[in-house]
Amino acid sequence: MRVKRLPTSALVALTVATMGAFAANSLLTREALVSGTIGAASFTLLRIGSGAVVLWLICAVSARRLRVAGGGWLPAAALFAYAALFSFAYNSLSAATGALLLFGAVQASMIVYALWSGERINRPQSAAALAAAGGLLWLMLPGVSAPPLGGAVLMLLAGVAWGVYSIVGRGASNPTMDTAGNFVRATPMAIVVFLVFGRHELMGAPGVAYALASGALASGLGYALWYAVLPWLRTSTAAMVQLSVPVVAAFGGLIWLGEAITVRLLVASLAVLGGIAVFVLYKERAQ
Repeated sequence: MRVKRLPTSALVALTVATMGAFAANSLLTREALVSGTIGAASFTLLRIGSGAVVLWLICAVSARRLRVAGGGWLPAAALFAYAALFSFAYNSLSAATGALLLFGAVQASMIVYALWSGERINRPQSAAALAAAGGLLWLMLPGVSAPPLGGAVLMLLAGVAWGVYSIVGRGASNPTMDTAGNFVRATPMAIVVFLVFGRHELMGAPGVAYALASGALASGLGYALWYAVLPWLRTSTAAMVQLSVPVVAAFGGLIWLGEAITVRLLVASLAVLGGIAVFVLYKERAQ
């Protein structure tokens, strides 16, 4: 049976909503931790746990069965590592800086994996990759406006973990089902971190609300939406629209959190996002 094509207006609306959800994870996490009403370990547990519940419900309704069969322990561990490092990094990073470091590290991880797998890149792609790497290095150079080194390293590691998660999950026959299974498996890992680091953390109502919104809405529904629209997007389009996430996070941080957008952040953003855009476009031409 032939699947009816998704209307362009609906595709655009769903894609915009999904990118907004991805950027919201940075804004919600940063706001929750800055408010002092929740700690990073508690936030991680509530985010992963609520995301697991929402994705499990989506899969249970769509598949008409209560058991979620999908995912694996390796991608679940990578998902957990990403979420935990992401939360602890935002103790000291702004929403915009964190989103840029995360996105740059994810793309760098996937480029390194492609090269290790034998994929060749041309000169424009090499120059673009160097520009993106240079942008990240420029952002982290010592100076008044440099992000805290500890938080930056944690966010870069979070990006590597998400890159591993993306690589392991390539070719999944049912991405939403697999993601639900991975969230369910990652929940016990988050419980362990909570027992070690979060037993004495404050869990006020605002922080809990932010964590549940990040897990249930920005992560659970956000990922479900993304996998729904992904089959309708070209590979290059899917990669390019994700370039908007750090930009949306930056303006969201400016408007909602009152964070400043520095010259250093602007230069780094142009280098990183521009480099990635050129790399993706040349890769698409070569295919």
